[in-house]
Amino acid sequence: MEDGGARMRQSATRQLFRYWNELRGGRAAPERDSIDPAAIVSVLPDTFILEVDPAFAFPFRLVGARTNALFDAQLKSSSFVELWRPQDRAAVRAMLLTTLDGACPVVAGASAAAADRAPVELELLVLPLRHFGKTHARLLGCLTPARHPPWFGLMPAQPLELISMRVVRPDQTTLLKKSESPAHDARRRFVVLPGGRN
Repeated sequence: MEDGGARMRQSATRQLFRYWNELRGGRAAPERDSIDPAAIVSVLPDTFILEVDPAFAFPFRLVGARTNALFDAQLKSSSFVELWRPQDRAAVRAMLLTTLDGACPVVAGASAAAADRAPVELELLVLPLRHFGKTHARLLGCLTPARHPPWFGLMPAQPLELISMRVVRPDQTTLLKKSESPAHDARRRFVVLPGGRN
């Protein structure tokens, strides 16, 4: 599997993806306990782990310092879905469920802004993890800003705006259009690009 080259813009996104991909080997996803923080120390501030709960609120189990700083809050145990605009939450929840159901990474583009401040672009990567053998238990991810605006760490970001989503697969790249409404059958939301990989 490739990281898509230019499709993953941030170095933290590419590094975490490569680590996850190497760790899983021939499996669909690696075990949660096999994650070694020392191996990804340079991207830990942007990294998080989500729990899959019955309500699909996806609470944070672990949160990196820069992700906390973006919202000027300690996010552990809070809902990942609730960080997004109300009109984007169904799509975000569907994106996370797609990652779990398809055991495939998802890359998304987002925008964040503090009150009366200019927005900053973010790149989100979400990866499936196994936990004690369970496939729908944990998600590994990172949320990386393209730059750190003056308000970063001083003012909380308002709810995130979802810009785009795409699924990364071993033999093809698929796009998930934000404009499409989430459906129970996640496969209906995918548009397969001719030619497969970049």
